[in-house]
Amino acid sequence: MLTRYQVLKILMEYVTDEYIISNIGIPSKELHDINDRSENFYMLGSMGLASSIGLGLALGKAYENDKKTIVIDGDGSVLMNMGSLSTIGYTKPKNMLLIIIDNCAYGSTGNQSTQCISTDLEMVAKGCKIDAKTLVKEKEIRKTFSELMNEKETKTLVIKTRPHNEKVKNIELEPVVIKERFMDAVTSK
Repeated sequence: MLTRYQVLKILMEYVTDEYIISNIGIPSKELHDINDRSENFYMLGSMGLASSIGLGLALGKAYENDKKTIVIDGDGSVLMNMGSLSTIGYTKPKNMLLIIIDNCAYGSTGNQSTQCISTDLEMVAKGCKIDAKTLVKEKEIRKTFSELMNEKETKTLVIKTRPHNEKVKNIELEPVVIKERFMDAVTSK
């Protein structure tokens, strides 16, 4: 199995100008290390809310700009706020890709186990009327990313990875700077 860092690295090979909302803590630090851009919004808090923030963006400014919103979330965060899946399924924005990195661990707090063994997040998403798919192998991940970047409907990918936190530097940008540069990227297009 790949690590979250490896999956994010692969994702960024396919990203052009899409907006990205990244889950709290280490996933944001890893994305920042791989490819820092003003179109990336790094959540430094608010566990469980990446998908809700991404949904708001997809229904609002991103929709106006006809740009895809990609949300990078974790299994622990989605389990904390499963109501977001229901709302995503109800609203079905035409420009949202939710990527759930399912490493069966709360990565940012020490890799404690989540309930991933007893909860199938693909089936939960499908139960919320979202087109969802579980991926494990690098080849299928690459193929799916390539196909979905230009697709215009709500999709959820549950990508199974092994628990691992890449040793990367902290994001040195102040939270207000992250917010302002992201808002500038969204409103300038």
